[in-house]
Amino acid sequence: MTNATYTISNLDCPSCATGLAASVTQVPGVATADVRYASNTLVVSGTFDEQVLRQRLEQLGHPIVDATAPVSVPPFWRYLLERPDARWFSGGAGLILLALALRAAGLTTVLVNGILVLALAWAAFPIAKDGLRALLRERRWTINLLMTVAAVGALALGDYLEAATVIVLFALGEALEGYSSLRARASLRALLDLAPPEALRLTNDERTERVPVTALHVGDLVLVQPGERVPLDGIVRRGASGVDQAPITGESVPVAKLPGDDIWAGSVVGDAALTVEVTRLSSDSTLSRIIKLVEEAQERRGRTESTIERFARWYTPLVMVLALLVAVLPPLLGWGSFSNTATTRGWLYRALALLVIACPCALVISAPVTLISGLTAAARRGVLIKGGRALEALAGLRAIAFDKTGTLTHGTPTVVGSRSLRCSGEPCPECDTVLALAAAVERGSAHPLARAITVAAEERQLPTLATAASVTSLAGRGVQGVVAGKLVTIGSHSLFDAEHPHDPQVCQLVAHAEAAGNTTMLLCDGDSVRGMISVADTVRPESQQAVAALHALGLRTVMLTGDNATVAQAIGREVGVDDVRANLLPADKLSAIDVLRQHYGAVAMVGDGINDTPALAAASVGIAIGGAGSAQAAETADVVLMAAHLQQLPLVVRLARRVQRLIKANIGLSLSTKAVVAVLAVLGMTSLWVAILADVGMTLLVTTNGMRPLWEKQP
Repeated sequence: MTNATYTISNLDCPSCATGLAASVTQVPGVATADVRYASNTLVVSGTFDEQVLRQRLEQLGHPIVDATAPVSVPPFWRYLLERPDARWFSGGAGLILLALALRAAGLTTVLVNGILVLALAWAAFPIAKDGLRALLRERRWTINLLMTVAAVGALALGDYLEAATVIVLFALGEALEGYSSLRARASLRALLDLAPPEALRLTNDERTERVPVTALHVGDLVLVQPGERVPLDGIVRRGASGVDQAPITGESVPVAKLPGDDIWAGSVVGDAALTVEVTRLSSDSTLSRIIKLVEEAQERRGRTESTIERFARWYTPLVMVLALLVAVLPPLLGWGSFSNTATTRGWLYRALALLVIACPCALVISAPVTLISGLTAAARRGVLIKGGRALEALAGLRAIAFDKTGTLTHGTPTVVGSRSLRCSGEPCPECDTVLALAAAVERGSAHPLARAITVAAEERQLPTLATAASVTSLAGRGVQGVVAGKLVTIGSHSLFDAEHPHDPQVCQLVAHAEAAGNTTMLLCDGDSVRGMISVADTVRPESQQAVAALHALGLRTVMLTGDNATVAQAIGREVGVDDVRANLLPADKLSAIDVLRQHYGAVAMVGDGINDTPALAAASVGIAIGGAGSAQAAETADVVLMAAHLQQLPLVVRLARRVQRLIKANIGLSLSTKAVVAVLAVLGMTSLWVAILADVGMTLLVTTNGMRPLWEKQP
């Protein structure tokens, strides 16, 4: 069995996608067909002939196109003329204009009406064909059938101009839907254009040659000049520069890149050139992964969208039945005429107007276009939201729980203080000697605390002492080695309490440092306890700002951590969270999320996407940070912040709430407008003209309103 995915064109609305899927399943050998409206893709399985499938799709007006081709948005008039149904739409419109001109010239009514009938037949041909095919082959009542019935009915009543105009305006409305969807898709695919098509590749003799990006291989070195965009994901090998990586992570401030740092395609190099080693091809770049994940997310429907789709399946046949009752029952009961009279509109005309205004185009497209816009707007700001359900959950959050290490903090210990017991308390050269002795012992260790000490000594440019000899680990309590003939020991307070007598004042200093959230280590130089070093996992500066912004949105914040209560409370106070829960194992964090959901309802869990997986899965929304540097992070959560900090989290909550408000507004506008015009239609107080203009106008309004997240400033 073959499974294949194709990119198709001219998919105007979700209803069209449903109908196309049903038609494709009738191709010989096709077992299943899934048409994805948001991404314009067709997923087919079975033992089918691809050429036959291609021909069938062309007959249906949805030919297969190159998935890698750039998505351009032409002016609307050109888009109309390039559509497969352009000759039908434009021909019908042209004949209507001709008829109006002849009528104005005083030509016979018979000739004018004949041209209008021809205009109707010409413009309605593809619409009627699709509607009848869906009814006869798939047993589905569609919008196309509804409009065909309305036009034929108007023709039967002798309203030639209205009959032809209804069909042409309906086709215009369909084109508006398609154009809006094209613009939303193109705004996402435009991210790929951020990566340049060519690059300066370095040869073995250090010369440069300009080559297409597609000619690069993993391991190639490319030179990126100041002001240029990075062509592919890679690692900086030479040079140092600030880099604007806003298209990937949403960060507004350039990030310093040094040799060994990751760098992503589409980033803009600042004031110095960088030599970058390619690590991923263009098809595997972070930009490509972002687009792929967002396109997949667009197919994960939210509850509102799913409800509308289920409603739409029953809506059209119900409207047909209601219109039939409106046309037939009142005349049978003696409440008026079936056909028009000189003074009043007959019940058949009223039923036809009801059919036209009841067309659910605006309602059906109101949620999908808004969701596509919202997901795309988030992606352009460095946030991946995996579908409508995740976005709805974000909008309804009442509390957010955070992992500490790597989320609220940097996740790597840093020396925050070194103190010699021989000085008065102010930093002095003796304090540097304590740090230098510790670095000499820790230099050969890969332990995070050892690394923090050696890095701090290097950053302070302390005189390098000889690496300790005979280094021995003390079973998780510390380490010791011989430096300049003396046994230097660095370890925990408990180790020194047991083996290295010291003044009670030292215990007070340790207790004070640990109360501030630091981890302390004491150092003995072989003769006496000489000093102490304080290490801490420092808080990200963005964490405080993000938590404050979340509080302003009315959200409760909780920190869940496996650290001891003293350290956790100190970090919690510094960040500003409302509640701190410490000493938690992964299973305890899962239980904590369950308790929070019982109390608050919708709760998010924020972590690095690798640890705390059970808690991320149990939350209403699992949010991972650092997705740009971790493919795993992008796979494990409902929402991925591409930057390795929380700066974009308040923004995405505001965006989600904004999208939900727009969806509700679109649904309300669509239903209320249709309800008012439907009542007027039944009362005989409106015409087919007003009904179709109201439908097309509402389609234009909801699509424009739904696309506002794409061009609005960050909320």
